[in-house]
Amino acid sequence: MEENLAKESLMGFLESIHSMSPELRAALFSNTYLKKVNKKHILLDIAEIQKSLFFIVKGSVRSYYLDSFGKDTTSWLLFEGDLAISGYSFFSQKRSFEILETLEDTRLLVLSHDKLMDLYHSFPEFNYIGRILTETYYIKAEEKANELRVFSATERYQHLLEKHPNIIARVPLGIISSYLGITQSTLSRIRAKKEN
Repeated sequence: MEENLAKESLMGFLESIHSMSPELRAALFSNTYLKKVNKKHILLDIAEIQKSLFFIVKGSVRSYYLDSFGKDTTSWLLFEGDLAISGYSFFSQKRSFEILETLEDTRLLVLSHDKLMDLYHSFPEFNYIGRILTETYYIKAEEKANELRVFSATERYQHLLEKHPNIIARVPLGIISSYLGITQSTLSRIRAKKEN
């Protein structure tokens, strides 16, 4: 029952992009499965190849990389309705430079790379959906890069709160500050100013 509800959630998300034939819906239903993982579960590690993509039904995931000193920097914060994916690793089928880790107990729908390629081959409308998703994530990546280049730390924090009003309750401040490209003490000062 829970798995079917999760799959219907995915269908609704995909159909908001483009209508799908009953055959495509059936193929997606039969080729995806629900995966439940605990907080701090590594979905993808450095040097692994991402063999499946993950649609977040409930919970959250962060993507991060490590510098030469072992310090981690958060590149993405992902929530319900997002795809948890290392675009480079998944689409090239090469080793990942980043780590995907759950921030909460999380439920995911999983679709393998091989099955996705089969669906693209068999259903032309799914290629359109895939293209729109790819464009959407490219635009998000560009927006984030531009925010880091152009906006102040306070503006970046404000934009994050507008997108995810309850993020403070769900994500540790150290991870949020890393995502925003600021120190945790800077984030604390910004929050203190906003509360006064």
